[in-house]
Amino acid sequence: MTLGALAPPAASASDSAAVSAAAAARPDAVQQALNTLVRDDGMPAALASVQDRNGRTHTYTAGVGDLTTGSKVPRDGQVRIGSNTKAFTAVVVLQLVGEGKIGLDASVDTYLPGLVRGEGIDGRRITVRQLLQHTSGLPDYGIHLDDDEIRNRYFEPRELLDIALRYKADAAPGTTWGYSNTNYVVAGLIVQKVTGRPLAEEMDRRIIKRIGLRHTYFPAPGEMTIREPHPQGYHRNPADGPLRDFTELDPSAGWAAGQLISTNSDLNRFFTALLAGHLLPAAQLAEMRTTVPTGHPGLRYGLGLTSRPLSCGGVYWGHGGDIAGYETRGGVTDDGRAANVAVTTIPTDEAATQHVKDAVDRALCG
Repeated sequence: MTLGALAPPAASASDSAAVSAAAAARPDAVQQALNTLVRDDGMPAALASVQDRNGRTHTYTAGVGDLTTGSKVPRDGQVRIGSNTKAFTAVVVLQLVGEGKIGLDASVDTYLPGLVRGEGIDGRRITVRQLLQHTSGLPDYGIHLDDDEIRNRYFEPRELLDIALRYKADAAPGTTWGYSNTNYVVAGLIVQKVTGRPLAEEMDRRIIKRIGLRHTYFPAPGEMTIREPHPQGYHRNPADGPLRDFTELDPSAGWAAGQLISTNSDLNRFFTALLAGHLLPAAQLAEMRTTVPTGHPGLRYGLGLTSRPLSCGGVYWGHGGDIAGYETRGGVTDDGRAANVAVTTIPTDEAATQHVKDAVDRALCG
């Protein structure tokens, strides 16, 4: 697919006035979207960071940072970014592909011989590409974990894989798309085997320090708190139950699939740098942007990177993530716009979920 944005025609004076008026209205539109999430969808807080194609950034907040104290939402506060972590893991893998240390179409067994075996599961038949693309057929360990059970428990990555391997394959490798956190745990294990270093260190060296993400980090083993100013995160379990403070938790059940902590503006910086070619050679970035359908309208998945259509035309590239207490959605366009929205509880109905996506669309379309 060709997903580039068309260059706009030269603007007349009246066009420029219209653009200026639209830019002036944008803060109101984004703020209204966040206010709706709090007022109508019951989100304790909503935060956003929006960057226009000229690099100007605006940050927004709505709601309260702490339901107990009523404290303000920290502007651009840190949040747990869940599965956005997958994009970081995929970048590290693809950097190693570019360095000739990993083969994108090599089998998992090339790096982890004999480790990935189960009912209908054979690491000799699963490729690295299929891991990153979610076409491996590996079952998802995540659906077998209860948030309350894992909140205070530390998991080794191999434990997460062992949980998945108790179950039969979801499909034969390469036959269908199916989202599975297990894919990224295996990818993380491959990174560690090839580099001889912890995944967190490789991610920090290759991405976080390289592009100056000053508020992004991989929590250390046993680290349950969030280091910098942040809104409290809340969780409902069951879905119709009360909101409970889930800010402190052991994120190790996410690992390569979901452990990172960041801010909206750092996520914008990451995806902007990625799409601009500052993290991957052109060949590997092209592979990352080669997408397959997911069965969800408009959503396509590449190698740790998604594309979604915009109401104003074109698509935006990102990932998104959920982890008990927080949901993040956003991405960047090929012409340099970027937006990320975070809410402090995972939406429990389709309307609220759609409203978070609508907030991103409104921020990117202006």
